[in-house]
Amino acid sequence: MVDLGGAYYNPKDQVRALVQLREKLPSLDTPEPTSIKRDRPRRVRQLGFEQVEQLIADYRSGATVYELGDRFDIERRTVSDILHRHGVPMRRRGLTPDQVDDAIHLYNLGWSLARVGDHLGVNHTTVLNKLRERGIPTRDTHGRPRVEAGDAR
Repeated sequence: MVDLGGAYYNPKDQVRALVQLREKLPSLDTPEPTSIKRDRPRRVRQLGFEQVEQLIADYRSGATVYELGDRFDIERRTVSDILHRHGVPMRRRGLTPDQVDDAIHLYNLGWSLARVGDHLGVNHTTVLNKLRERGIPTRDTHGRPRVEAGDAR
């Protein structure tokens, strides 16, 4: 003999679960909740002529785009854009071979790319690129070995 009803033959449990779910819903008389207050997008900060000149002078004196971004309350990409617009040659700081060795050591100890980058004064993508150049396997955001696109597992 075949049971044609199966799990749905006696639906009392399903009906009870639906009733409990319906009780959790707000009443139709309940006023609509107020919208979540979100920060408005920041307005673009325009630097004046003198500020741009100061920014360029500070960069030429050795300040980094990150330091200038903090100092002038603008994004580091905006600092780079201003410098490019004014024909200022950009410094490529990067990492020395000894610093790359340190980065590999710290990363193998379990430090994140961001933490290694902060420690060495560079962006985490700089660290990532140097690790890849040296053939160091990287981890995903959960600390597991990253599976590259060409790997079949």
